[in-house]
Amino acid sequence: MQETEDDTRANRIDPVLRDAGWGVVEGSSISRNYPIAPGRILAGGERANTLFADYVLTYKGRHMAVIEAKRAGLGHTAGVGQAKDYARRLETRFAYSTNGLGWYGTDMNTGKEGDHDLPFPTPDELWHRCFPQGNDWRERFGAVPFETGGGKWQPRYYQHNAITAVLEAIAKGDKRILLTLATGTGKTSIAFQIAWKLFQSSWNLSREPVRRPRILFLADRNILADQAYNAFSAFPPDALVRIDPEEVRKRGGVPTNANIFFTIFQTFMTGGKDGETEFTFEGYAPDFFDFIVIDECHRGGARDESTWRAILEYFAPAVQLGLTATPKRDTNADTYKYFGEPVYTYALKEGIGDGFLTPFKVRQMASTMDTYTFSDEDEVIAGEIDPDKEYKEADFNTKLIIDAREMSRVQEFMDQTDQRQKTLVFCATQDHAARVRNFINQIKDNPDPHYCERVTADDGKLGEQHLREFQDNEKALPTILTTSQKLSTGVDARNVRNIVLLRPIKSMIEFKQIIGRGTRTFDGKDFFTIYDFVKAYEHFNDPEWDGEPEDPADPRPPRPRPGGPDGPDDPQDPEDPKEPTEKVIVRLADGKERKIRYDGVTTYMFNGRPITAQEFMEHLFGDLGTLVTDENELREVWSDPDRRRAFLERLTEMGYDRERRDDMRRLIDAPNSDIFDVLAFIRFALAPLARTDRVETAKSTGLDGYEKEMREFLEYVLGSYAREGIRELDPQRLSHFIRSRYGSTNDARRILGTPSEIRAAFLGIQRTLFSVPSARVAA
Repeated sequence: MQETEDDTRANRIDPVLRDAGWGVVEGSSISRNYPIAPGRILAGGERANTLFADYVLTYKGRHMAVIEAKRAGLGHTAGVGQAKDYARRLETRFAYSTNGLGWYGTDMNTGKEGDHDLPFPTPDELWHRCFPQGNDWRERFGAVPFETGGGKWQPRYYQHNAITAVLEAIAKGDKRILLTLATGTGKTSIAFQIAWKLFQSSWNLSREPVRRPRILFLADRNILADQAYNAFSAFPPDALVRIDPEEVRKRGGVPTNANIFFTIFQTFMTGGKDGETEFTFEGYAPDFFDFIVIDECHRGGARDESTWRAILEYFAPAVQLGLTATPKRDTNADTYKYFGEPVYTYALKEGIGDGFLTPFKVRQMASTMDTYTFSDEDEVIAGEIDPDKEYKEADFNTKLIIDAREMSRVQEFMDQTDQRQKTLVFCATQDHAARVRNFINQIKDNPDPHYCERVTADDGKLGEQHLREFQDNEKALPTILTTSQKLSTGVDARNVRNIVLLRPIKSMIEFKQIIGRGTRTFDGKDFFTIYDFVKAYEHFNDPEWDGEPEDPADPRPPRPRPGGPDGPDDPQDPEDPKEPTEKVIVRLADGKERKIRYDGVTTYMFNGRPITAQEFMEHLFGDLGTLVTDENELREVWSDPDRRRAFLERLTEMGYDRERRDDMRRLIDAPNSDIFDVLAFIRFALAPLARTDRVETAKSTGLDGYEKEMREFLEYVLGSYAREGIRELDPQRLSHFIRSRYGSTNDARRILGTPSEIRAAFLGIQRTLFSVPSARVAA
């Protein structure tokens, strides 16, 4: 009997690792079938490119090596490519490939590789190769296991990497540390695990394990501080404290008898003379905290001109960890200057590709009133209009109000979305958010008055209550929230299906933060859609929109912002911008609002980048050339269910999953055609046929020679294909057709013949179905 991979692992590889002490020596472990990534989310809950490592060797809390196993009948280097890829992701130093007979090793740091003689290295041998210089804190941190809630939580590979990178920096004595991880990847969980290890190992600034640390989690909004406080619930209750200024005033002093403190930046600020900000620090000494986590640090906490910077400088003795979702750009260069280069980065496109984040589409909504010039037939209700000025997007709802225009936009996206899906609408100002909320509630299908709510700075605690209810996935109401700046960052709402942009997005940082509001995964959520009425999609034209952090360009003077330094174009403002004092209100001439028209174009994510439908088809045209040489080969592939299934799986791996293939069907105006026709049209310029046309031709040319009963059965199969599509022709569906039509296999055999005859007819009609000729499209 041929040896399987499981046999090789059990009988050849496991004993070698056991003899070397892996899983035997204290602190060492072997993770078998280690889940690296679930794979990119596809339509229908399917996944592409799920990744598992055969073995991951861990010692003292650090991933040391990856082993890719192949059965003994294959070469021992067959898994080298996989092993290196997994080692790169998991940041292990060593990658091994083996078939149990031979071993091949790679040092990912030095690039040295080659055949490896047994015995396999022991845990201590690999440890000393990785860390020839000892460090007591590295080992103390490694001795503290992750807090998994009894196995309910396990770190994803990038979370493990991030936690390890920060702890390594602390062990080495670094004072300022930065993590750059895409929104929705669990930065709060990472911060919790870091704090847990520091707490349990009694790390503190004295570098002697004589007391537990005092850790400050610093956010810019109460909702974020509250989310973090709740996420740290595994700590003893007396170790946690929420610094609340009102409570401080009532008690006459600050809380000090705890280990993990949560507050917002504004706690340490107060209004001074002439409106200047003064700092109180609420009585904490500069060296009170050992470790500070600054959440969303790109929002201004490290900018030279920011008042937040003074807080960080006051608590300079503490080790400071900045958390951000944005790679380096001109607009946040000071953050990187303050903290230094990130010790670990995990980008949005990696999260989508790995399947930890939800992919998205962008609907670019251009209209016939994207700009406005006053016409005498329109009526000025308030303010003074400039009759010669062309008002542009940045002017609407900040300087100029035309309610009919906003109502038309609301009507447009409400018509396009499923009104039961949770949606965030970003508006220009708080007043604009209120008006849009009212418009939505006026035209909604749902009769509940709480269907749409506004959440802005002025809504205070009531707004935060609406947000908490929106975040509750068990509650359907409120279904839509309107906001201006308040919800652009840090708010964890997993089931957001639509994001509507009704205000300009000036900053790449803010654009990515807003995208992050929809990327969190949720059962049944295959993608989310951005409805872009303001040309925010132009940010995608930045070639580095989701690349690695890069040095910014030469500093440029800051652009003046409409409305002054606190005007609506400041995306970094921690709360909503001040409302302009004077606005022009215009009522359009009767009937004019009904003439506003919209043109929507969809942008797709492909290989981690958004591309247009035209670009998508151009990619598909090129990639099809690597899979089939001519239309006859495509017909042969499509006529054979096994080859067809393998072909579709290959397309999915290349980024053309079922949902995108269905989109292509709509784009070429062939909604009722087979995917075969889509591919034949794109690659070979063959006019697509409707499935019903193919079926009628197959009935007239492919049923001769069959008995009446078999013809009726095949017509039944073809009818199902015409209605439902190509999946009905998979051989696994054959038993379904037999049961639904005849009740049992025995009854079908008496009527139709032997199973092999039935199967032959089922496959034969498919060859006829896809031999139907198509006309070539004229150039």
